[in-house]
Amino acid sequence: MSTLTERSPGPSRASSAPRVATVALTALAPASWGTTYAVTTELLPPGQPLFAGLVRALPAGLLALAITRVLPRGDWWWKSAVLGALNIGALFPLLFLAAERLPGGVAATLSATQPLLVAGLSIVVLHVRPTAWQWTWGGLGVLGVGLVVLGPQARLDAVGILAVLGGTAGMAGGIVLTKRWGRPAGVGPLTLAGWQLTAGGLPLLPLTLAVEGMPHGIDGEAVVGYLWLGSMGGIISFALWFRGIGRLPVGASAPLVLLSPLVATVAGIALGESLNLPQSLGFALALAALLAAQFSPPRLRRDGRTPHDPVREDLTQGELS
Repeated sequence: MSTLTERSPGPSRASSAPRVATVALTALAPASWGTTYAVTTELLPPGQPLFAGLVRALPAGLLALAITRVLPRGDWWWKSAVLGALNIGALFPLLFLAAERLPGGVAATLSATQPLLVAGLSIVVLHVRPTAWQWTWGGLGVLGVGLVVLGPQARLDAVGILAVLGGTAGMAGGIVLTKRWGRPAGVGPLTLAGWQLTAGGLPLLPLTLAVEGMPHGIDGEAVVGYLWLGSMGGIISFALWFRGIGRLPVGASAPLVLLSPLVATVAGIALGESLNLPQSLGFALALAALLAAQFSPPRLRRDGRTPHDPVREDLTQGELS
């Protein structure tokens, strides 16, 4: 099969205003995920990564199923299970484990490699060849995040590093497969989020009971933290994320995850931290990388015409459309 070059949708597909709105709504998802480290360390009981993942996923998934009242059909039973494991079941507990064992800066820098992982997987799964522009800005985005969040006091923990790399790689695979499979006709992103949150959360229930058990005490702060992670960090953000993945090229959607460490940095500033000059430059570089991925020019054929892109899917029906 011939290799395709991914491009942004041209003006014939959609005007710039809907594209900007789609990017903005999709960006809310990784922005909300950027609060996970602060919520975990400040509000949640320590030593309960499986329970935190369970509470974040399963109630939100069941609520989405109750709202949409649509179950998977045919091969979407196993597809939902696979995507739920990659995007939810493995990601959530690994994310909370990394938050407990690593400084937020180290975890954020490692997770910022996700756009590069997505680009590599896209070559194999989607037969899309990322451009030099995308590879370059992907690497600069990782460098920018590293300048922002890494410092001489950053400590490394082998288990934490493996946890964040495993979660990042899993979600990278989930992004590519979500783009590859799309979603069934008439099924909206809220339904797709419900399937995956439920499929990812159900296996965590027996695992949590067997390994961790219930926390000894859940105070008011923990309740607020769990509610935030399950609502904005769960059902809402994943519905927006799957909507955006369906409408945007992977080269535009994947770099949006850089917002997660940047929001975590802003949260730290709100709590009294400050940025030095290298950190400020890194913040600007990471933000520039994110924006550059959205506005990279399309590749033209030798005759000057824009080639057709069979990979991109315009999913314009369903909830939140």
